[in-house]
Amino acid sequence: MKKIITISREYGSGGRSIGKKVADRLGISFYDSEIIDMAAETSGLSKEFISRTEQSISSGLLYTLLLGTSYATPGTTGLHAGTRASMSIPLADQVFNAQRQVVIDLAKKGPCVIVGRCSDYILTHTEEINKDDVLNVFIYAPLEFKAKRAVELKGLDEANAWKDVKLIDKRRANHYNTFTEQTWGDRKYYHALLNSSLFGIDGTADIIVNLVQHT
Repeated sequence: MKKIITISREYGSGGRSIGKKVADRLGISFYDSEIIDMAAETSGLSKEFISRTEQSISSGLLYTLLLGTSYATPGTTGLHAGTRASMSIPLADQVFNAQRQVVIDLAKKGPCVIVGRCSDYILTHTEEINKDDVLNVFIYAPLEFKAKRAVELKGLDEANAWKDVKLIDKRRANHYNTFTEQTWGDRKYYHALLNSSLFGIDGTADIIVNLVQHT
């Protein structure tokens, strides 16, 4: 039986809701935005800054600029007052490294569901976690389904929902591809890819629970 489930998801596909249902049905811990709070505590970066930065890599050019210019110095926006961070590590890398350590620590604590934060890559590229304990799932859906759901549940403007969904997915992909050297959504990196529009939120959760219990 798998002990740690990572949920990677396209925006509007219902990945977070699915992950929460899986955790509830299995009686295990669930982590999503809580990782931001924990990373802030360990890194000295503010929660707001981490939230803005964790998926802000939008192109190779921007990443190059971050590597060359965005260093954490005392008084830099995003740092807690009085915090002295490393002056040699780019802010984007500091955010990723802080979240990486939190993801590993949470997985070491016991069975859980972790949403996003490159957790699938992190937990299969560390010697601190048994890879056989990890189930990596990618949730996707047609654009029409995601846009409609984003309007109804996330408050996106209906006229621009398709554009916004595609933009957010592009940012997620660029962030993942930059920090993991893998391709976001590529089937060879996941144990299962599930279309939530086909199975529904509850049905998709049921499939994942079944996979956990029988693998």
